[in-house]
This record gives sequence, structure tokens and C-alpha cells, in this order.
Amino acid sequence: MDYKFLDKVLDQIVSETEIDHERELIRYPYTHNLTSLPFQIHFPIYSHYLFLPFIKHCKDVYGLNEQEIDYVWNEYGKIIKDKINNGL
Repeated sequence: MDYKFLDKVLDQIVSETEIDHERELIRYPYTHNLTSLPFQIHFPIYSHYLFLPFIKHCKDVYGLNEQEIDYVWNEYGKIIKDKINNGL
């Protein structure tokens, strides 16, 4: 795996994720309706509601395979969870 490329993909997806701490909402760049969702939807991170569109986005936009998507998904989950918990 090209971790340098995957980390750039990760940085891009994180930068496109909008977190509204005041209203406790997140807008994910890879969901079809692009509406904001409550923080609780993010937990547990392996919610099918978020994971399936994430897979499609990573395949369609970045051409990632299953192993690469798993890496980016796991790292993305850690980063977003940290941003939610620490008000970042």
C-alpha cells in the first residue's frame, strides 16, 4: 500500500468533513444527501449508514481497493472521534 497517497486521501476527506460542535452535527462529504447528522451517528464507527457510502466514494473518487479503504476508514474514524471529543 502507498501510505503516502492514502494519507493524502485521508487528509482530503477529513478536510471536507464539517463538524458543528455547537449543534453537535457532522456533514460527511461522502453521504449522498450531504445533510448534517448528529454526532451519535458516528458511533460506532462501523455504522453501515456511513461505511457503505464511504466505500463507494473511495472507489469512485480515489480508486482505492478494499484493503486501502479499510486503512483510510479506520484512520478517519480515529481522527473524527478525536475532533468530536476534543472540540477540534
